This record gives sequence, C-alpha cells and structure tokens, in this order.
Amino acid sequence: MTTPLDHSAHPPRARVLVVEDEAHLGRLIVSYLVRDGYDAEVLGDGLEAIAHARANPPDVVVLDLGLPGTDGIEVCRTLRTFSDCYVIILTARVEEVDRLIGLSVGADDYLTKPFSPRELVARVGVMLRRPRGFAGSAAAAAADTHEHLTIGSLSLDLAARETRVADRVVALTRIEFDLLAVMARQPRRAFSRDQLTEQVWGPAWFGDPHLVDVHVGHMRRKLGDDPSTPVYVQTVRGYGYRMGPCT
Repeated sequence: MTTPLDHSAHPPRARVLVVEDEAHLGRLIVSYLVRDGYDAEVLGDGLEAIAHARANPPDVVVLDLGLPGTDGIEVCRTLRTFSDCYVIILTARVEEVDRLIGLSVGADDYLTKPFSPRELVARVGVMLRRPRGFAGSAAAAAADTHEHLTIGSLSLDLAARETRVADRVVALTRIEFDLLAVMARQPRRAFSRDQLTEQVWGPAWFGDPHLVDVHVGHMRRKLGDDPSTPVYVQTVRGYGYRMGPCT
C-alpha cells in the first residue's frame, strides 16, 4: 500500500521578485534563482512591481536602480511602507552617492553591474538564512524574554520591535533596529563593523562591511543623534561603533 506524500511537511519555496527592465538580464537572473530552488519571476516596470508585491508578498526583491519611469529608489521607498522583505539593489552607477541613497531608503545590499548571477543567488541565500528579527543568539534570547532596554531617554522593546526616544516612537527599518539592539544590550562596548555585520547580517554574509556606516547614519538621523555630539551611538574611529554615554 502506497502512503500518500505529506506535502505540508515541505516548507514553501522562498519567493523572489526580480525588477529589471533589461529583459535578457531579468530572464537570466530568474533562471539561476529557479535552478537554485527559488520561486522567482521578473517584472520590468516599477509601478507594476509595487502592485504585484502588495498582492503577492515576496521574501526578496532584486531591484534595478535604473528603471524607466518610477526608478528603483522610489520603488524601494514605497516597498518599505508595507513590506519587510529583503531588498538587493542592482545598479550600473558606480558613484557612492547612488549606493548611499538606495540603502538609506531601506535596501539591505547592493551589487554593481556587471555581476555574477551566481554571486547574486549566493547573497539571496545568505539573506534568507538570516532569521527575521535578530541574527545574534544573545539578541534572540532577549526577544524571547520580552526584554526592554532603556538607556537614558532611549528605550527598545525587543519583542514588539519598537523604539522610542522619550515619548516619541521612532520608525526604524529591520536592520537599523537590529544594529541598535546589538549595541544597546552592551553599552560602552565597542563593536567593529565586522562584528556588527556578523550579529545583524549573519556569519555567512560576505558583502561590504561599510554598509554598517550607511545604516547607522540613517538610524542616527531618525533618533535625532548628531554625529558630532552623539547622545546614543558613538563612532569609534577606525573601528566601528558603541552605545553611549546617554543622558
């Protein structure tokens, strides 16, 4: 007697939406993703991609910066109003300002063209292996115990993933919150960029560690923390960052 297969025991495949107006490149990326076991599709229009992501929430969006009409920056900014999916930006513009603008609106990583499709697939895999919430075991344990962190007028509710400065709720992205939580759990400890990327992106991540600077800069602006006279996040020159002193 044949026992029917229990398909519910198999987790659903991660969904990847590729937003790329170069049709050949889009199809190539999708072919590599599908070959690696992902549910992937490509769209060439930014507005169409936003509507599709609302109706069919993706786990990862691979987003070309140079889309016609509504560009990748605006697509990413709009995605962040309703989705916490991972976003990898693709760009042919190598100027640093484009990378910073893209990451400041909520992108998680970037690749400059030309790039290896195998590297892109590898980065997608690394992101999806990173648990939602915190990557670091200490931070994860804190979330499990509903820990609240209070440092001066700054408070973090790790279970609710809510940040407040005094009575003001501060809307941080997933990565900004995770960076802040890692530092807030050990005030005065200096964390190198590599240590922060391992805690937040995960030990298998192999991107640019200076992405930490971009996310910390954006986080500081939201907290109202002046880098020249920081109240919350201090720069440790040539090394990384630490929390405090706070008043």
